[in-house]
Amino acid sequence: MSLQIKVPTVGESITEVTISTWLKNDGDYVALDEVIAELESDKATFELPAEGAGILRIKAQEGDTLEIGAVICEIEESTQTANSAPESSTSPSSETTEAAKSTGEIHEMIVPTVGESITEVTISGWLKEDGDFVEMDEVIAEVDSDKATFELPAEANGILRTVAQEGDTLEIGALICKIEVMEGGAPTQTAATTTPASSPSSNGTYAAGHPSPAAAKILAEKGIAASAVKGTGVDGRITKEDAEKAQKAAVTKPESKPSKEAATAPMHTAGISRNEERKKMSPLRRTVSRRLVSVKNETAMLTTFNEVNMKPIMDLRKQYKEQFKEKHGVGLGFMSFFTKACCVALQEWPAVNGKIDGDELVYHDFCDISIAVSAPKGLVVPVIRNAESLDFKGIESEVVRLATKARDNKLTIEEMTGGTFTLTNGGVFGSMMSTPIINAPQSAILGMHNIVQRAVVEEGEVVVRPMMYLALSYDHRIIDGRESVSFLVRVKQLLEDPSRLLLNV
Repeated sequence: MSLQIKVPTVGESITEVTISTWLKNDGDYVALDEVIAELESDKATFELPAEGAGILRIKAQEGDTLEIGAVICEIEESTQTANSAPESSTSPSSETTEAAKSTGEIHEMIVPTVGESITEVTISGWLKEDGDFVEMDEVIAEVDSDKATFELPAEANGILRTVAQEGDTLEIGALICKIEVMEGGAPTQTAATTTPASSPSSNGTYAAGHPSPAAAKILAEKGIAASAVKGTGVDGRITKEDAEKAQKAAVTKPESKPSKEAATAPMHTAGISRNEERKKMSPLRRTVSRRLVSVKNETAMLTTFNEVNMKPIMDLRKQYKEQFKEKHGVGLGFMSFFTKACCVALQEWPAVNGKIDGDELVYHDFCDISIAVSAPKGLVVPVIRNAESLDFKGIESEVVRLATKARDNKLTIEEMTGGTFTLTNGGVFGSMMSTPIINAPQSAILGMHNIVQRAVVEEGEVVVRPMMYLALSYDHRIIDGRESVSFLVRVKQLLEDPSRLLLNV
């Protein structure tokens, strides 16, 4: 009986593929799931596994272009075929069958719904290679949205077949990968290493010197031949890491033939690198850019300034920070003082805590304070809910928890949604003064800056004090000058006399 193998579906928008290479010859014995050919589409390269064990009968040749569903080869299945296979191939393959047995089912994984307002995601990295065995719920990839990073768990046990590549942007519901479902544990040996006929030569396996799809993409982009790269993967396979290292080594090599422009230009840069690097903007960076431009264009944004003498707070922290940390298990930072002061001032000047919704003004009787955090992939703004009801310990604990999750790219959509007022601290990077941009749809944002010893006048005498500039950017459509200035003066008053925060005066 002959088993027809057809060109598989490799992506929603892909209608045809080209046979790049046959890894087995016509008449060769092939084992179940053994890679027999490589197929190329206009987007990626795919491996074609055997769907049964038997004698291979090739129907299409290298270079042929076939539509999805067309017959590409046949496998003659028979007991004589299995018995005629080399003994060295039957013994290991039987061990593989005992460890993991293919069910013949192909499980298609699609991009899951990760939030109501998110319509697409970008694959930031595959944690498993194409052809790897994956277990149920094992994290196989990381995907980026315009708000957060999510982990993609495997939905079945089996062999991973990637469809989308790193950097691809997919809509929600699009096919991202397939899993050839298998029963039992991970295979102890792959079919490619169990049969001598699967080797292109008697000295190595097919995997030796052969790049994975991700590695092949990197090498192609950099113009590096696979033969010039030494693989460190299983059986000498070239991994993504190998390709990245080769890329770096290639960049450092001098150009063998200078261009016409280089030949005519004065040689003032001899020995100095003038390379350029281009990187695609992440979804998070694109969204931040779009929102910032939108705020500048659609709001009547102004900024008012004031300065604060930080000595009272610094003296208070110096006196009690050790006892505070020993009792509560968290450090006493500046953020809790600023958050408490802003919550008091927001309740006294509710317009600063409001927003514009169409033709309506919305005021809140709660303070959800957004804290701007610089994460590895860009600026994120997690929210401390009902900050007005928290004490210093509660605020500091939330700041540490949210900042840690932000730096680990573990924030959820819920933790970044909402917020009625934002605090941003450019002072940690040395900023002396800035005009922060409003975090829409909020109406105001308070910018903190670095603390500098400056000469100030107190009671007719010049003294040196640790001073900080504060900047309040606000939407003049909802907040008048009187309210913005009064709010900032109230914050200054509470910070320069922190006992007011305890007495609520």
